[in-house]
Amino acid sequence: MRIATWNVNSIVPRLPRVLDWLEHSAPDVLCLQELKNTTEAFPADEVKALGYEVAAYGLGRWNGVAIVSRVGLDNVVRGLTGEPQFDGATEARAVGATCGGVRVWSVYVPNGREPDNPHYAYKLEWLEALRTTVAAELADTPFAVLGDFNVAPTDADVWDRSLFDGSTHVTEPERAALARLRDLGLTDVFPRPLKYDHPFTYWDYRAGNFPNNRGMRIDLVYANTPFAGAVRDSYVDREARKGKGPSDHAPIVVDLDL
Repeated sequence: MRIATWNVNSIVPRLPRVLDWLEHSAPDVLCLQELKNTTEAFPADEVKALGYEVAAYGLGRWNGVAIVSRVGLDNVVRGLTGEPQFDGATEARAVGATCGGVRVWSVYVPNGREPDNPHYAYKLEWLEALRTTVAAELADTPFAVLGDFNVAPTDADVWDRSLFDGSTHVTEPERAALARLRDLGLTDVFPRPLKYDHPFTYWDYRAGNFPNNRGMRIDLVYANTPFAGAVRDSYVDREARKGKGPSDHAPIVVDLDL
């Protein structure tokens, strides 16, 4: 089985690239983040034409997640247990489904903006709600939570740690929240880089960042033992970050002996 995750940074302008990637890479399950549209506006017909079912969750604006699967799509859940709101509104940042006997969650963790911004406190609350949801779902069957976590787990996961002083994505409370999630019994499925010595997954659009590998590893796959033990290969598909009009993220692909 092949399972992948990809922050596409707006599904509508990126749709031709996503469809081409689905045909070329042929994942059984693809978790998507940052759709920037509503559930109803997700281009489900185009994806279904390639043989995939769709579970989308979008409220417009700046979030939105989906799972597309060609191995079944059961027990779909939209949102987290005890999920916090921001500015009095719920955001579409998590969707779970069972696909071919594997339970997956596609998540788009809040950015946090700045450590003194209310969005940062919201981010930490949201991560705790994710932990609560995951804890309730863990079982002896394969399980993984995949997506854009907007946190670099270690200093090695940013191209120059000194440039992030006073910024989000690298603070101790954020990393501690990830550690609490892993402490449930999850493994960080570490992808191999196809180039350079570290598997970054995100490169800002500013000129030179991608070709010079000034990136971050903020897209993650956290898996339980049955899932992690079945991993045959995992890699960052840098090719999807190239060309005209790409997302600023690259997909992570995980191949499993399941």
